[in-house]
Amino acid sequence: MLGGVAAGIARYLSVDVTVVRIIFAVLTIVGGAGIPLYLAGWLLIPEEGAGQSVASHFIDSLSARSR
Repeated sequence: MLGGVAAGIARYLSVDVTVVRIIFAVLTIVGGAGIPLYLAGWLLIPEEGAGQSVASHFIDSLSARSR
């Protein structure tokens, strides 16, 4: 809901978004891995229609500054 990560993963895997959200919730409760995985997905998965992810855009802007 925040970054659309669960919806994007659900669309890619052709499953219901509720299943992906439940998996993230279980991973968060059981071992705490759900939050870092969600944040990584938010940074690494590009938005729909975008050419690059937030992280790759950030890396590109840093490399442009160093030139």
